[in-house]
Amino acid sequence: MRKQKGFSLIELLIVVAIILIIAAIAIPNLLRAKIAANESSAAASVRTIVTANIEYSTSYPAVGYPTTLAALGRGAATCSTNGPTSTNACIVDNILASGSKSGYTVNSVGSAGAGSPTNNQFVISAVPQQAGSSGVKGFCADEDGVLRSENPAVTANETSHANCLNVTAMQ
Repeated sequence: MRKQKGFSLIELLIVVAIILIIAAIAIPNLLRAKIAANESSAAASVRTIVTANIEYSTSYPAVGYPTTLAALGRGAATCSTNGPTSTNACIVDNILASGSKSGYTVNSVGSAGAGSPTNNQFVISAVPQQAGSSGVKGFCADEDGVLRSENPAVTANETSHANCLNVTAMQ
């Protein structure tokens, strides 16, 4: 009789079971890491847009802050050929200006306060596109430049100027 080489069915089942146990431990950690990365990207995006709004208001004092996020991007124009304008300021990249980045919906709205001829206030928001999957926290900031977060995100709080002031400031 010849001696057979290879693995028995029991040995293969034990290896598969070990792999499944390792996967069950690793997959939730991977998802948490992805959410943390998306939240970090959203917070950085809000900070970038705060800086871009201030740069915009300095460049276009007759307008004040931009009324939309798209005004901070380049839109269909080519910045090197046409140069920046108040409708396409070429301050942020098109990915950020599109309003969707790293599983978050990002928005910036400028408005005129009472009696002001220019847009003298703005609110920037970043909320998860799929709460609990792409992110948990919501972020907002206004013209004071303070980044605020809320866990879990409540869309109405981050997108409203008055409500953003009531969201917890990040350290």
